[in-house]
Formats: sequence, C-alpha cells, structure tokens
Amino acid sequence: MLNLSIKRLNKIETETALNLVWKVFLEYEAPDYTQEGINEFYKSIHDENYLAMLSLYGAFSSEGLVGVIATRNSGKHIALFFVDGKYHRQGIGKQLFQAVQTDKMTVNSSPYAVPVYSKFGFKSVNTEQVVNGIRFTPMELQ
Repeated sequence: MLNLSIKRLNKIETETALNLVWKVFLEYEAPDYTQEGINEFYKSIHDENYLAMLSLYGAFSSEGLVGVIATRNSGKHIALFFVDGKYHRQGIGKQLFQAVQTDKMTVNSSPYAVPVYSKFGFKSVNTEQVVNGIRFTPMELQ
C-alpha cells in the first residue's frame, strides 16, 4: 500500500484537485455519458457556488496529489471521488473514504463507481437515473 498523506485542501490545492477530477472523469466516466452529461459535469466543477458547499480532501503520495474526495451536507454526502487511474486498486480510495466516513452517508454514484461504493458498504436505494445528462444511482451507506 502506498504511503499517503490525506488532508483537507486549501484554495490553491483545490485547482490542482479539480484538474485531477476532470482528467479522471474524462478517462473513466465520460464514456458512459452523453455530451450533455459531460458538459454538465464540467460546469459543476467550475461553479463557484457549488464548490463553496464542498469540503475537499486530497491524498498525496511522494509524487503529489493522487486522489480527491469531496463531501457536502456536513460530510453526509459524497459529491466527488476520484483517484488517478495509474493508482487504481492500491487502496487510495479506501483511505480517502475512511478519512471522511460518517455513520450514514449518501452518494449519487456514476455507473463506473457503483462496484467501488458497494465494496465500501453502500447499497442502491433507487434505480439509475439521468438528470441533465448525468447518469447516477442513488446509494446509501448502511
């Protein structure tokens, strides 16, 4: 397992984090989305009002930022959760999740991430939905 430091991100680090989020989204999530959904996601991660509601945390290795998780609603909802593709399956997501985990959490999972959230103990609470081109399955940690 990688030696990581996980911490809440400051304003300067947030820009780097959002660049990582966009890069990973394009590689792993965008293929499951329409152009409308891709545009909507891009808009959301550049919306100052939306970003102001988030608490962003980053996982840092000796090579820099390798993963990001963001929560809202006082930590009860996971809004963003991305790990650089070359670091997948190395426990980074698990460490990020454990750093922000609360008793009861929700997430609107992308199709790609449903198996990851299931592994963390989340269960689907509804069928897949599409809003403004964004595909997601509502899930809860139980």
